[in-house]
Amino acid sequence: MLSLGSGGAKSTKPSFVSYVTPEEIKSEKDPPKQEKHPDLLPGEVEFCSANPILKYTQDDLSQRGVFGTLFCTNFRVTFISDEKPQEKTDKTFKNKLYGENDIPLMCVDHIYGVYDEKRKLITGGLVKNKYPSKMIIHCKDLRVFQFSLTFSKEEDAKKIFQGIAHHCLEEKSLKCVFAFSYMGTPSPEMQWKQETVMFDSPEDWTQEMKRTKANCRLVTENENFELSQRLPKYFVIPLTIGDLFSYQGKGLPIWCWSHYSGCALFKASFPPVTQEDGDFQKHLDTMINAVAHNHLYSVKTEDLSESLPNIQDIQQSYNKFKQFFLIENSTDFWLSDVKWFSSLESSGWLDIIRQCLQKAVEVVECLEKDNTNVLITEEEGTDLCCVISSLAQIMLDPYYRTLMGFQSLVQKEWVAGCHAFLDRCNHLHQKDKEYHSPVFLLFLECVWQLVHQHSPAFQFSETYLTVLSDSVHVPVFSTFLFNSSHHRESVMKHQRNLSLPSTAFKTPPKKGFFKDETDSLKKMLRVKRLSRWRGSPDAPAATTREFFESWQHRPLDYHGLLLPCLDGPAVHIWMQRYLRWIPEVYILGGGSVAVMTKLMELLSQVQDLKRVLEQRDSSQAAKLDHRPYFQHRLLSFDSSGRLSSSFPFAYTCYRSFKPIIPTGLMQSLMVTDSLASQEDEASSVVSFV
Repeated sequence: MLSLGSGGAKSTKPSFVSYVTPEEIKSEKDPPKQEKHPDLLPGEVEFCSANPILKYTQDDLSQRGVFGTLFCTNFRVTFISDEKPQEKTDKTFKNKLYGENDIPLMCVDHIYGVYDEKRKLITGGLVKNKYPSKMIIHCKDLRVFQFSLTFSKEEDAKKIFQGIAHHCLEEKSLKCVFAFSYMGTPSPEMQWKQETVMFDSPEDWTQEMKRTKANCRLVTENENFELSQRLPKYFVIPLTIGDLFSYQGKGLPIWCWSHYSGCALFKASFPPVTQEDGDFQKHLDTMINAVAHNHLYSVKTEDLSESLPNIQDIQQSYNKFKQFFLIENSTDFWLSDVKWFSSLESSGWLDIIRQCLQKAVEVVECLEKDNTNVLITEEEGTDLCCVISSLAQIMLDPYYRTLMGFQSLVQKEWVAGCHAFLDRCNHLHQKDKEYHSPVFLLFLECVWQLVHQHSPAFQFSETYLTVLSDSVHVPVFSTFLFNSSHHRESVMKHQRNLSLPSTAFKTPPKKGFFKDETDSLKKMLRVKRLSRWRGSPDAPAATTREFFESWQHRPLDYHGLLLPCLDGPAVHIWMQRYLRWIPEVYILGGGSVAVMTKLMELLSQVQDLKRVLEQRDSSQAAKLDHRPYFQHRLLSFDSSGRLSSSFPFAYTCYRSFKPIIPTGLMQSLMVTDSLASQEDEASSVVSFV
């Protein structure tokens, strides 16, 4: 197992790289100073650094680690080891923007400091006067980094700690985000190809309407955001909508997708809230009638804010869920393993995923089976509406299951659809938690369930979804950086002179200014629902179950309708995303990538055999011998041990793979194995090999 040493200190030990502990450093002389600096991206600036810093390996409570230099730039926190591996291996798959020891500033979730062996959550008030002996960084991609600051000079340790805390945790203006300093040209692999429809022009929307044979109207009157700053520059509405300005930017039914039968899916925010009940009814009738006129004068409405958890519930549930994957040492992992599944279930995150998929299937049933227009609503129309409309389109339209189609869908429903990425992802570290919620991640979780159950139907893999979830917190490109189209336009126009107050471009709170009037509107919407959605809560689930079973009995067609199984055991944990940084769960030489490697080897052997048979049986065997022969092989590796179940995210691991379980825990689990008993006599922990 590869490990790093103490940075060139004089020693009689062999030259191979070895572990060091904090105790060992005390008996050695200071290593010679050798300045190291990270390879900076274009526009990246180094703020501060400190050396030597001990980066813990998360092995266990022995506090083993490697020494190096810790840097903070305007893009990332990065650690560079003082030692180089003896054998430098080229990684076939790697992140093209940052390495395994890099943490983009926007990717930092929480920072903890250890003061006198007590761990404290770092906030702005704790960084002014003193620095901790140990700094723990929890990342939004679920990586955990631990650094000891005790070996650096006091001034350097204080500077690096305060610099990291300031640039990662303090509220900031959008002009400080690295995307506005980055001067690099994206490589071809990073660029969204031309086939991805960006939905930033009338032509893009016109082409999409032609593709789905939509009988609707393209709106270009908001090109300069004269209608509303909350609406996209271009969007599509039912033909019968008249005066657009009377909607005040709210309550407009916006077209999402059209079924081949003629019915369509629409989404809308709540109509403008006023003091007159008559205005409610007028806007409501106009909105529903316009959608009904689209096809056979039929429409079903669904208020997602009533039938699904709100954004605060989603945030709270995910906060509980992610804690089980932020592992700081092996002991914590094995302690949490005892009640792992029950703890995950109690967080409610998997249930929220199930609810969203269930609601999307209900929408699909109305469009596919009932040939009825569907109108989904919520207060702003840019959160759960985006989730449900996107999922329904993936289930119904095979185009959105291709790579370019999926990217175009994200552009249409989320980016052009004005999802508040800046606020929901808390890119600026605002302290107002009312706006924070991993809504886009919830969507990716639901898509992963579909990919997991029906992988041949998709042109992209779970690895693509995992990388996409990470990319949300990488401040290089602007895709996931703004709250709306107007926000994007305003920032881009004034990029050089950008200076935004902390309250700029805020999305409104969940409840409107007139709570009573909003509640009254929700009651009216419920009255307008048809009987099936107005009935008991179990009624939709029962009919949806029948719809799923009917689909399940049809011949499997990956280019047609696709539905998820929503039974309890069918909703899985996104293992690759959540377990990729935990070595204790690695399957060395195993996992899906190892299976695929073996299958590709078998395929290659079959191709070789087929070629030999063709040469024997064909009269042109001599000519065939001179033909260039191309084999499609999976990328080769030096040894099968380099493949693991976490591929391609497994990074250099210093942690032992031996499960170390405290004796007390073993006794509580009533483990009476003789080997465990023998080990208990000699040690306070039991180690299984």
